[in-house]
Amino acid sequence: MPSIRETRELDYSAEQMFDLVADVARYPEFLPWVVATRVKSNTETEMVADMMVGFKALRERFTSKVHKNRPDSIVVEYVDGPLSKLENSWRFEPLEGGRSRIHFCVDFTFRNRVFEALAGQYLDRAFRKMVGAFEERAGKLYGSNNSSAHSAA
Repeated sequence: MPSIRETRELDYSAEQMFDLVADVARYPEFLPWVVATRVKSNTETEMVADMMVGFKALRERFTSKVHKNRPDSIVVEYVDGPLSKLENSWRFEPLEGGRSRIHFCVDFTFRNRVFEALAGQYLDRAFRKMVGAFEERAGKLYGSNNSSAHSAA
């Protein structure tokens, strides 16, 4: 089962990063390979959303339940789609000076062995690119503080 764990220290608050990650409706604006999203329901603590991801001619739809514990964590529960398993979590740790440490983890298994083989070849680079996209989006939304963001993985 492919797995990625990434930790980054950023010049943005834990609450700012929580808000950015929780804003699933805007993912197509900045996340690579996210073609469309549809939020089916959304409360302060839980969201159900569809996400369409695509790469070249491949397109797949996922449905997830997103558990939100503001401003500490976001845990994604897989509901339906091309995977047999998905575990995804974000943890937001406040640091001094309004900075934060972000912990991202994703583990998944495709039902389709061909997708599993393809994902295995590109997984690490693709997910690091996606985490970087969240970081870039934070800079656009909250301003660049001459960010000294770095990976702590």
